[in-house]
Amino acid sequence: MVEEGIKVQEDFYILAEPSLADRRTRVLKHGETFAVFDSSGDVRAVGNGEHGVFHEGTRYLSLAVLDLNGVRPLLLSSAIKQDNAVLTVDLTNPDVSTNGEVMVPHGTLHVLRTKFLWRGVCYESLRFRNYGLTAVGFGFALRFEADYADIFEVRGMKRARRGRKLETCIEDDAIVLGYEGLDSLVRRTRIRANPRPQELTPTGMRFFARLEAQQDVDFVISVSCETDEATKTVPAYGEALDGASAELEVLRNGACTIGTSNEQFNDWVNRSVSDLHMMVTQTPELVYPYAGVPWFSTVFGRDGIITAFEYLWVNPRIAHGVLSWLALTQAADLIPEQDAEPGKILHEQRAGEMAVLGEHPFLRYYGSIDSTPLFVILAGAYYRRTADLGLVRAIWPNIEKALEWIEAYGDRDSDGFVEYARVSEKGLVQQGWKDSHDSVFYADGRIAEPSIALAEVQGYVYAARRAAAELADALGLEDRAWHLRREAADLQRKFELAFWDEELGMYVLALDGEKRPCRVRSSNAGHCLFAGIAAPERARRVARALLSPEMYSGWGVRTLGAEERRYNPMSYHNGSVWPHDNAMIAWGLMQYGLQDQAAHILEGMFDAALFVDQRRMPELFCGFPRRPSEGPTLYPVACSPQSWAAGSIFLLLQACLGMTVDAVEGRIRFERSRLPEFLPELILRDLRVGEGSVDLALRRYDDNVTVTVLRREGDVEVWTIK
Repeated sequence: MVEEGIKVQEDFYILAEPSLADRRTRVLKHGETFAVFDSSGDVRAVGNGEHGVFHEGTRYLSLAVLDLNGVRPLLLSSAIKQDNAVLTVDLTNPDVSTNGEVMVPHGTLHVLRTKFLWRGVCYESLRFRNYGLTAVGFGFALRFEADYADIFEVRGMKRARRGRKLETCIEDDAIVLGYEGLDSLVRRTRIRANPRPQELTPTGMRFFARLEAQQDVDFVISVSCETDEATKTVPAYGEALDGASAELEVLRNGACTIGTSNEQFNDWVNRSVSDLHMMVTQTPELVYPYAGVPWFSTVFGRDGIITAFEYLWVNPRIAHGVLSWLALTQAADLIPEQDAEPGKILHEQRAGEMAVLGEHPFLRYYGSIDSTPLFVILAGAYYRRTADLGLVRAIWPNIEKALEWIEAYGDRDSDGFVEYARVSEKGLVQQGWKDSHDSVFYADGRIAEPSIALAEVQGYVYAARRAAAELADALGLEDRAWHLRREAADLQRKFELAFWDEELGMYVLALDGEKRPCRVRSSNAGHCLFAGIAAPERARRVARALLSPEMYSGWGVRTLGAEERRYNPMSYHNGSVWPHDNAMIAWGLMQYGLQDQAAHILEGMFDAALFVDQRRMPELFCGFPRRPSEGPTLYPVACSPQSWAAGSIFLLLQACLGMTVDAVEGRIRFERSRLPEFLPELILRDLRVGEGSVDLALRRYDDNVTVTVLRREGDVEVWTIK
């Protein structure tokens, strides 16, 4: 609605219309709530259908569209603040015409749209400013829908029955949408506006305003996700924004900060830190990094462990939360429909209607073969990083139960190797980190027959026993430590005999139920280096294979060799490039003194980061060979942000520096440190070791890296080994 306008009379005036939809998404997350918007800040049924405001596994808002004078505003710019707390969108009006004449030229009204999440509420501020020379009257509207789709429905699962939509309620300043699920839970979406809209209908709100020249006006919208009859108390916009900012500040406390001479690298680091902080969900006692938005915004055991390991040297608080949470949720009973066995560590935990009703097994699901040994590995690494014997004592019974699970259930046929076979009919067929149904196969492409003994899982078990031995020593359990080290050594000998393939020049992907090898070149072999189970000479051969053109795309190591029967660079696990996979491989290379090769992987990952939106490393990208003047080919449904992808930069950097942080010995050690050419200088500030801390400057000179202590508090040793 236009009360007054500006008539434009110019022969060559070009009419402006709303732009085509920008396919990029903008993501916010806080606690159990996340939101996926388009670049204009709208929720629309476009792309892969993942737009919406989601809470506890359910979509509470499936449509939220702003129009200005009856049309979509023009997008000027859109960005998430560097701390990931706030989405800021700049919009303006398109031309407003009457009888073919432009009455309000585009660019007269500016709309500053900001959004953030806090405690189950999506807050939005709309500030309109008139940059015209005369007064302008205008109208704007917000349209809303809520489908209450479970996240698994959004992913494509079909349901035989659904609950019922409730009648929309119109209140004085709010619209209340509702749904009663088959789980008997009533979910409501309460949309409130201040100041009050001039019109309220079951599908939206309409506002009218008049602005003098250079005048502005503000409107605030809140979308509350409610799961009971009581109306949620919604703090004011400013109070909520202060609360969200304060929570982020708490997460930043105690973390080492990283600065370099390369601003593009700094952008990648800063975005990764912010993504990790956003993905962390806090309870009064614990923090846990949820896996990824939109499909995996929940607790995953494997993902949380690896994310915590990647970030451990920067800030061990996340590892403390992961270990504590997984100890609390460790399986105690044999529950076949959940693939649960006593001592097993959680794979995935879901909320939502379908989880409660058992329409999928993921309410609390234990179908991963590697979370349990990885839990023990993280416990050992956490102790070495922090010297926190209190947590070790608290979770030692859980560590022992995990080791017992490896013996009693993990080694299904008592051959010394840990295998998996699905128990739950609804569960995962493949239970390693590559859990696509077709990820484990023979050289001729046939899917391998269970039970499956993955190469990297044997490495994880080896590393878990060695880590547990170190913890047993710290607890004064010398006999237990001796037995664990002997078991690890026995496993290493068996592993070399069964998994090495001389013709491949690397470890095979897996052994099947008949102990037949899956003679396939894959990145799994790199995880054997990560775990330290590989013999040194064979580790060097694996490194050469991983960095050969067959395996290395130019951006990173592929999950599968390009000559393998099931290679497909567009697949999820059979030829794609995963940042966390590359980070773990780089860490493995460091274990064998191959920091130059680790630096090569970091270079490829950095080059990829230059091309991705917001320097946000996605879950994965396609494995096509690198082409001149082109970026990596994106995978269409990759999670972004994704926790272990965000954490990859920190482990990659640590691997290149050959850096270990040892609070037990009060020492930071740099061995055979390397920095790529694009990174001549690196500053680490407030790197804490026990009660002490240091600031360090690292500078590259030719092939060498010097380490200078800029500040030291407490008794912290810094060692450099060439």
